[in-house]
Amino acid sequence: MKKNDLVTGKVIDTSFPSTGKVLIDGTDRTASVKGVIPGQEVELRLTRTSVDNTKGELKRIIQKSNIETDSHCPHFCYAGEDGDRCGGCLYQTISYDDELQIKEHQIRKLFKKVVPSFDTVFEGITGSDSCYSYRNKMEFTFGNRVIDGPLELGMHRKGSFYDIVSVPGCRICHPDFGLIVDSTRKYFKDAAFYRKGTHRGYLRHLLVRRAHFTGQILIDLVTADYLPDSWTGELKESERFMPFTDNRGGLTEDHPPMTSDEKNAEKELLAGYVSALRGLDLNGEIVGILHTRNNSFSDSVKDQGTEVLFGEDHFFEKLCGLSFKITPFSFFQTNSAGAEKLYGKAGSYLKEALNGEKPAEVFDLYCGTGTITQIISPYASHVTGVEIVPEAVEAAKQNAAANSITNCDFICGDVFKVLDSLDKKPDYIIVDPPREGLQPKALTKILSYEVPSIIYIACKPQSLARDIPAFLNAGYEVRRLACVDMFPRTGNAEMTALFSRQ
Repeated sequence: MKKNDLVTGKVIDTSFPSTGKVLIDGTDRTASVKGVIPGQEVELRLTRTSVDNTKGELKRIIQKSNIETDSHCPHFCYAGEDGDRCGGCLYQTISYDDELQIKEHQIRKLFKKVVPSFDTVFEGITGSDSCYSYRNKMEFTFGNRVIDGPLELGMHRKGSFYDIVSVPGCRICHPDFGLIVDSTRKYFKDAAFYRKGTHRGYLRHLLVRRAHFTGQILIDLVTADYLPDSWTGELKESERFMPFTDNRGGLTEDHPPMTSDEKNAEKELLAGYVSALRGLDLNGEIVGILHTRNNSFSDSVKDQGTEVLFGEDHFFEKLCGLSFKITPFSFFQTNSAGAEKLYGKAGSYLKEALNGEKPAEVFDLYCGTGTITQIISPYASHVTGVEIVPEAVEAAKQNAAANSITNCDFICGDVFKVLDSLDKKPDYIIVDPPREGLQPKALTKILSYEVPSIIYIACKPQSLARDIPAFLNAGYEVRRLACVDMFPRTGNAEMTALFSRQ
């Protein structure tokens, strides 16, 4: 076998997150491939052919697994089939019970390698109340499926950086999302989207957040400063599709200011957009429509200035009996009902660790809008939350005041730098880091406090598995370990662990 050869085989096992082990037909060799389900017969293009590490790229599904049925999502299709797979979901063709069994199997394989007492401490996987309409936040991208094709607003096509697939019927978010996306795409059908190759164009992203329990909706249109051709004023044709350069010929993100005519045209354009959105027959209530400028070369959503076009710049969600103010870019769990289960699990771990005591100080690191901080506040005399996003910290302070919680303080800054500057020491610590997990310096500082117990919440199980050896080497043991499925129909899941010093 050589690189780029096409081979066939059967998926005999999977590892987290949904990386399949394929037994290649006619051989005793196996290859790993992403995005497959146990039991499928597949065709691969080999991308690596070493004896102990053969990898492939999925080209098509030859035969479905015996646990598969028809997809419940109108935008789902298999690799190699005619259609535009959005690339978001994997488990649309199997029952939710089968999905949970697959995920639990993968979690067991991942953590048995690093947790000596795994069979004793693992509490299994907790499923979501619903595997549909659970997401409270979606980021959509403007673009097209084919060169010179009509405007699309949706998700990246599976395996493509440029092609965009409209997904008005997406099943993992509320139908209100689809109505908003479809209305936006139709309203801007003649406008120019931002092109990554030339760094020119107007429309970039659409951020929609809808609270699961309150039904409040916040919409944020993200654009660059380049208006469509009919609104470009005095820009020459050759300038509209070329990135700006400095005097050395390098790319620069400095854009010339919009002319007064362009500003007036944009103001009229956005006013019409607000009217179109407010005229929609939605199940929820639009409480805010925003416009964010983003002239950076990065494809991610960046806030370089946000204005309110209608209503407020925030919305409210309820969780565990508390109310939380959420701004466009602040972190909040994307599955509100699942978050109640996750935080309930973390709260039970904390109560077990405290054993009836009330500690003087608990640190909640990477606290976001202060959700966990406030939920655990009754168990401690004081809780300090640390978060690097300024607007999230401000929202956390306002949330605590609105919920009449007075024993919480919030500090804005990088966790390691903040901990290095604090004189007080915690009695217990809770961490809920970003997907990449704890940074080495922050992890070393956290372990140096030698607190009796640490609760670790991980949105990426591999990051927790990577960090566990550091806890074990520092004298901790894994006392509790659980998986909560916060992302049904996708390959991801969330973990929470209780570490206690031996």
